[in-house]
Amino acid sequence: MKNLHKIIAVKHPGVLLLIFLVTVLSKHAFSQNPFIRNQFTADPTARVFGDRVYVYPSHDILAQPGKGRVGWFCMEDYHVFSSANLTDWTDHGMIVSQTKVPWANPTGYSMWAPDCIERNGKYYFYFPTLPKDTTLYGRSFGIGVAVSDNPAGPFIPEPEPIKGVKGIDPNIFIDKDGQAYLYWSQGNIYVAKLKDNMKELASEVVTIPNLPTKGLKEGPFVFERNGIYYLTYPHVENKTERLEYAIGDNPMGPFKVTGVIMDESPTGCWTNHHSIIQYKKQWYLFYHHNDYSPKFDKARSVRLDSLSFNADGTIQKVIPTLRGAGVTNARTEIQIDRYSKIDERASIAFLDTADTFKGWKTQFREPGAWVQYNTVDFGSQPIKKVIFKMLAEQDGTIEIRTGSTTGPLLSTVIIRKTNQWMIVGSDDIKKTSGVQNLFMVLKEGKALEIDWIRFE
Repeated sequence: MKNLHKIIAVKHPGVLLLIFLVTVLSKHAFSQNPFIRNQFTADPTARVFGDRVYVYPSHDILAQPGKGRVGWFCMEDYHVFSSANLTDWTDHGMIVSQTKVPWANPTGYSMWAPDCIERNGKYYFYFPTLPKDTTLYGRSFGIGVAVSDNPAGPFIPEPEPIKGVKGIDPNIFIDKDGQAYLYWSQGNIYVAKLKDNMKELASEVVTIPNLPTKGLKEGPFVFERNGIYYLTYPHVENKTERLEYAIGDNPMGPFKVTGVIMDESPTGCWTNHHSIIQYKKQWYLFYHHNDYSPKFDKARSVRLDSLSFNADGTIQKVIPTLRGAGVTNARTEIQIDRYSKIDERASIAFLDTADTFKGWKTQFREPGAWVQYNTVDFGSQPIKKVIFKMLAEQDGTIEIRTGSTTGPLLSTVIIRKTNQWMIVGSDDIKKTSGVQNLFMVLKEGKALEIDWIRFE
């Protein structure tokens, strides 16, 4: 916590009310959806390398006159992010730029959905973009490869795109026998074997049959589980993309369309793009939504949620959440606006509509309003106080409980009316430990806004 001023301590029976005026927002932990919270990201391909998860997304930026096509997708480079706990994410910085790829158009702003795979100690990063020499490579997208000794880079792009491949959304799958396959899309979904050098095709290109013929389909991602090969892809069945899958017994098909992984966005985000991994015995779906840009769905943000299978191998539909996955340390700033459940008398809103990356706040409109935030780790050491950042139109009290809205009471915090953001707290707090589901319940007062809560 930094830049805190005018510390005030006010005694109440059994409660110490700590008030700080705040002039600068503290740094937010990246433990909820969207999990990258300082830039627009989309099309996340997640991979497990060693004991960490690496995510390779595309990087949305806002087009301007002379810099991309205004009102359309605009991407000029790629970053890579990694985490050992799906809660704390490291940005390893830019790994490939349109100005550093020999064959790419340096003003194309078309570096769309990528992928990365490891083979024999090398990391191969695959990306689509438009070529600068349309006479040599044609006008449609090519797919390039960049190689590194480290999953976080630096990556060195090959001088030319992969020959015989035109399209977008590359995906790599390496089967148990060591054979590598390249999938991509361009109206249909295609597959071809790759040579051991991972840079050239080793077979004819096959158009995967038996997939939906109506509506856009793109973004293939293939994985294997218990002998079943899953071809997953976004598809516009109605007006926007939903995530679907087909299954087969061979990486090149045929595949049988089987079901829906995630329904269309309820807020109308036109695209979705995903990947699926198993990490520490749990499966996860990575995808995107336009959280930070609700009025413009070409500026998106990556998310993740848990994914499960039925006994017959079919995939249980994933319901998108704000809470996401991972365990939140009670001693970090807990963004309760990324709730697990919320009462109808509570809601969320941007802290600053002019700068949405500042995040959200939770609004408790009247007594009885509550918010649930799951999987908070209190550890084994005793906590001594709770603090949170708030605004309030009236005096009141808020209860902090575990388990349910009527579960064990951790603390009751007195709220004082204020017209500016303050940090309040209480050192009257009950003992708790381990991983708990957290509930905040407004008992008295109204129009309370909370940015974050933390235990110390």
